[in-house]
Amino acid sequence: MNEEPRVIRLHAADDVVIAVNPIESGTWLESAGLRAINHIPAGHKLAVRAIEQGDPVRRYNQVIGFAAKPIAAGEHVHVQNLAMHDFARDYAFCADRKPASTNVPEVFFNGIVRSPGRVATRNYVGIISTVNCSATVSKKIAEILNHEVLPAYPNVDGAVALTHSTGCGMADEGEGITFLQRTLAGYARHVNFGGVLIIGLGCEVNQIGTLLHTQGLERGVKLATMTIQDSGGTVKAIQRGVALIKEMLPEVNQVVREPVSARHLMVALQCGGSDGYSGISANPALGAAVDLLVEAGGTAILSETPEIYGAEHLLTRRAISPEVGEKLVARIKWWESYTARNNAEMNNNPSPGNKLGGLSTILEKSLGAVAKGGTTNLIDVYEYAEPVTGHGLVFMDTPGHDPVAATGQVAGGANLICFTTGRGSVYGCKPAPSLKLATNTGLYQRMSDDMDVNCGEILDGTASLQEVGKRIFQLMLETASGRKSLSEEHGFGDEEFAPWMLGAVM
Repeated sequence: MNEEPRVIRLHAADDVVIAVNPIESGTWLESAGLRAINHIPAGHKLAVRAIEQGDPVRRYNQVIGFAAKPIAAGEHVHVQNLAMHDFARDYAFCADRKPASTNVPEVFFNGIVRSPGRVATRNYVGIISTVNCSATVSKKIAEILNHEVLPAYPNVDGAVALTHSTGCGMADEGEGITFLQRTLAGYARHVNFGGVLIIGLGCEVNQIGTLLHTQGLERGVKLATMTIQDSGGTVKAIQRGVALIKEMLPEVNQVVREPVSARHLMVALQCGGSDGYSGISANPALGAAVDLLVEAGGTAILSETPEIYGAEHLLTRRAISPEVGEKLVARIKWWESYTARNNAEMNNNPSPGNKLGGLSTILEKSLGAVAKGGTTNLIDVYEYAEPVTGHGLVFMDTPGHDPVAATGQVAGGANLICFTTGRGSVYGCKPAPSLKLATNTGLYQRMSDDMDVNCGEILDGTASLQEVGKRIFQLMLETASGRKSLSEEHGFGDEEFAPWMLGAVM
């Protein structure tokens, strides 16, 4: 608290600078050439010049909002004087597309080869509920397996029950059931599961037979199904479920890790509990790691459509084709319609915690959030929980709510998650390990049991953005090779499965 007050100016054309630490009213800021006329909390903004009411306000040399009233030089710029309204964005499809990298040395991690082209980073067994009514039975089966059965199978990372609050009281066709079945199928075929049991009640809308048929799933040695009603009730269903998994375990346990190309790594990119530093430290550092991953042939999945809103033009410029750019714009337009018919608006985000951390509008948050995607080409756009087949940077349409977004990414095939946070989110997403990246050193020290990487070193001046990016990429490889993340050490991931629920509840 006693260090010299500092500010960061991200671009010469910016109207604001960012306080690295708290700045008291009246403090002269030599690097900015002005005096603070309010108290400026750490991570918040102050104006470097007078701004007229209605004028755009820029950070990252991009519009983050419009002055709701006249703003004086040195004044705190935040929700009290910064507003958002619609403005034109130049999508400039493919304008910043780059040529493919050549002669890149191959990078490896120690993965679990399931079959040609399918490589796992973990080896779980999954118990998947088709409906909320089978949730308790699913959890009981996982509990028995973890405590009584799996200690005899050292190569199995655990049993995880994937339960949710829907599956019935919904239409048997349309977006709602399609999203749910696509998500459940994505987990059922996820490479990090060595074996899967799907459990229904028996009379729900989301019937097991329909799920298997529509999603192209087939029962086999490592995919079993059952219902509670056909099993004879709760006790018999639990016994049957444990027995079905036991039949799989000898084969599931027969795994070894071996060196495989990093092209088999598919990383979900997330940010939650963001602050004013997110777009300066953790997000661009993760972006630097993503550039290394893509260069090595791997895949990164950017998501959270409401949290790229207002910054989507930075991605369309990097699209490999106009068609890919148009797909992204189409998802933005869908969200504008979706929020409107639900009497909401896109600027409902940022959250209260985001605002306390210094983020004022969704435009500002989005501009920092897209930095997670690095600088490479955008090769494709996927709908929620669709199987991701491309190699490179892709986008998946998801809500901004972290558990729902990550659930879709993992259903799409992500076998690792990197999650940046400035406020201190705690999160895991079995069967995919989750790495937490802190935006600032204070958070990293305060929540050292949860944060895997301190990106605050960039703010402190003790490490460059590229150095931290290389460190994150190396940790990706080590984690994919079996090293446990801190969220795994705490057991996160059993309760975070959250499919996107659309449509009427009936």
